[in-house]
Amino acid sequence: MTDPNAWISFSCVEVQQPLGTFYVGVLDHDDLLAISYADVRRIDERDIEKYLGIQRPLDRKRVAELQSYVKTIDAAFPGNILLAIPSSDSRYFPEEARMEVRRDEAVAKIIDGQHRIAGLRASEGIFQSVVAFFVDMDIEDQANMFATINLKQTKVNRSLAYDLFEFAKARSPQKTAHNIARLLNFEKGSPLLGRIKLLGVASAPRSGETLTQALVVEETMRFITTDPMKDRDDLRRGLKLEPVESGEMKRLPFRNLFIAESDAVIARNIWNFFDAVDGRWPNSWRNVEPGFILNRTTGFTALMRFLGVLHGEWGAEGVVESQRYREVLDRVEISEEEFNRDEFLPGTSGINRLLRRLSAALG
Repeated sequence: MTDPNAWISFSCVEVQQPLGTFYVGVLDHDDLLAISYADVRRIDERDIEKYLGIQRPLDRKRVAELQSYVKTIDAAFPGNILLAIPSSDSRYFPEEARMEVRRDEAVAKIIDGQHRIAGLRASEGIFQSVVAFFVDMDIEDQANMFATINLKQTKVNRSLAYDLFEFAKARSPQKTAHNIARLLNFEKGSPLLGRIKLLGVASAPRSGETLTQALVVEETMRFITTDPMKDRDDLRRGLKLEPVESGEMKRLPFRNLFIAESDAVIARNIWNFFDAVDGRWPNSWRNVEPGFILNRTTGFTALMRFLGVLHGEWGAEGVVESQRYREVLDRVEISEEEFNRDEFLPGTSGINRLLRRLSAALG
């Protein structure tokens, strides 16, 4: 049983950054495990579909690799491990540059570093870690910090990182695009119903999931902003975003709708456009067998960019009905049989080729 009067004491410095105050200290691996390992186990036991926390699900293969690595003669984890802890279980003594944290493995929540912590269980000697402590940090800031760190790393599932923006209280291009993706995936009657892998990994019962959440989010944000992080930061600071003029509408056709908080109009236009796609090429759009590209990355990306071209040409800032999109698509000279990997190769070349074929309908 945990002793409620047991505390870990260590040297620590206070750090001031725009986010606020946090504390950086050096902990022996035994002490680090003593305050955080319950969070590693909790994440490991949860199913990925239910997982909505701020870390990746524990990768047992990666943990095994790290447990072998920490035993090597030149092992090192120079990067900070990030922990969120409550003020009720921590205290800082500025005169002594010292912090105390209650010795209980459920005290800390891991923002970043769960695999390193799990790996440290196998350490057989002294292995200290640099740890940054964030006291009473709310879930939005934890999620944003994790997403900001891990979107820059290619090994992290980008769909999971975008999913974390659901926690945000403030508006942002990321949150809007995330919410639109979820609506299109779950709303009855949507032409994208059940098509989106919400965390980037297809679930077994839903073999029709041909698009990643990250793809849908990023292609939607393309119409809203050229700098999602700056827009998010400006909105959190209470600053107003500048609307685009007619010349910029071709690049950012949905930006003014976003600024006006008309997210429903953005979602409806994407819905109506793909409803028209479904009506124009029903067999290709609904066929989820390998080899067909219309409802996969190549086709979806080209179609979304064509949607942007249309709105840039029309200057439309309200809801465009499916019929108007359909009138344009009916002029596209591409047959159902052509939507295959041989005609439109995977990658940029296939996307650009399909976009050119679609755009030819505009004359």
